[in-house]
Amino acid sequence: MLVKKKSTLFNFKDLIVYFLIAGTGAAVQFVAGSFFRNYVDFFTSVSLGYIVSFVVGFVLTKMFAFDARNTNKTRREMVKFGIVACISFGITVGFAALTLKILHSSDPNDYIYKIPYGIIPEKYKDVNVTEASSTLVGMGLSFVSNYILHKTFTFKSTGFYDRAKAALHLGRD
Repeated sequence: MLVKKKSTLFNFKDLIVYFLIAGTGAAVQFVAGSFFRNYVDFFTSVSLGYIVSFVVGFVLTKMFAFDARNTNKTRREMVKFGIVACISFGITVGFAALTLKILHSSDPNDYIYKIPYGIIPEKYKDVNVTEASSTLVGMGLSFVSNYILHKTFTFKSTGFYDRAKAALHLGRD
């Protein structure tokens, strides 16, 4: 007789693995966003960093975080991952913007930290600590919502995809 193992929302092993995977995605998002910040405004850089990390996040999360490597439901998981990503995008950008607004309301000055780089010691990269802190707040809140939504929706059979597919008359999975 097979006994189905009860899954809890905050399973320690899943949480640790997800933290490592999401940390990798967050690092990609932060580095990409920092790169784009050299060329575009703050909100666009946060958005572009999030988009770049989306692909990395899906692959790593499917492969390692929730034991969904061999489910043969990649299309359905990708659609659900995209839905969660849209929610998470709103949380990331929304809370980064809200945090920046709160920080600017208490002190309108941005704190800039100069990091030396290159061979010439006089070369510095300006890091806007105020914007970076705001981005990290948005990313942190997104992390929590992503874990819960991926665990309970993306990589779990909920019937949502089948109902959506029937409603939209999509092709086979």
